[in-house]
Amino acid sequence: MTGSDSNFLNTRDVSRDIFSATIGSILCCYTGQPLDTLKVRMQTSPTIYTTILQSTQKTIKEEGVKALWKGSVPTALGMAAENAMAFGVNEALKRAFPDPRKERDPTARPDLVRPFFMGWFTGMASAVVLLPSEVIKAKTQVIVGNNMTSSTDVYKRMMREQGVRSLFCGIDAQLMRDGPFYAVFFGGYELLCYSFRTHVPSMPEELNFFISGGLAGMLGWTVAMPFDVPKTNVQSRWDTKVVGSYFPEFARIVRERGIRGLYHGLGPTLLRAFPANAALFLGVEMGKKFFDGMLWPKH
Repeated sequence: MTGSDSNFLNTRDVSRDIFSATIGSILCCYTGQPLDTLKVRMQTSPTIYTTILQSTQKTIKEEGVKALWKGSVPTALGMAAENAMAFGVNEALKRAFPDPRKERDPTARPDLVRPFFMGWFTGMASAVVLLPSEVIKAKTQVIVGNNMTSSTDVYKRMMREQGVRSLFCGIDAQLMRDGPFYAVFFGGYELLCYSFRTHVPSMPEELNFFISGGLAGMLGWTVAMPFDVPKTNVQSRWDTKVVGSYFPEFARIVRERGIRGLYHGLGPTLLRAFPANAALFLGVEMGKKFFDGMLWPKH
């Protein structure tokens, strides 16, 4: 490849990736945060928070509606950083290693393996960026009541007790979840978009982005859920190691709760996954169009 246009890390394309991912992240965060809070509580305290309805009623009654958005600030910041990394890496990989079939014929069926492989690699990269905000969010969301509920208070306590290393506790857990999730997330989205364009050609493009994004999110979380429950548990605790707490926690959950224990919180996760990820992908795709048309047209 030669010239700035063929450079897969050229300034314009990277700026476009970051801008569109940020727009999508903000929409995704505030759309899905309430159900994410319920998911975390059902995963960490399944005997106290038993169903979506019961958890919602209990949380609002004891702490007010605002409690459903606990941890939203670090989530929004972390999500923007994560998605800038995730969509940036994924788009860069697509520019660096374009699908030969699509290059020959843009309407051809996409490679069935390539987007999943690229998604897995994307997950490994984004996990490192997302980890600090995930740790703070998990610890904030499981606090019941109105004492020390802010993310800032949680961060200060983390610094006091473990220092900077506390931000990277459970990195093995993050990698175990994000690899499978992003493989299905990005791979599923590409295939769903192609399927709707092929079989429902009259569907508006924006609706395709919205539905495909929502379904890809649900598929991704269904695959990643067994890895997410032990991840949430180790990151919400205060005694977690940087590496080494994940697999013992995984084994403990299976031993005490059975395989079903790895799916605690699946209900609110899937309920959140569709609207949140539909908003994410729609925001990303519309952000790209706005960037191309208004901010930095491609010549």
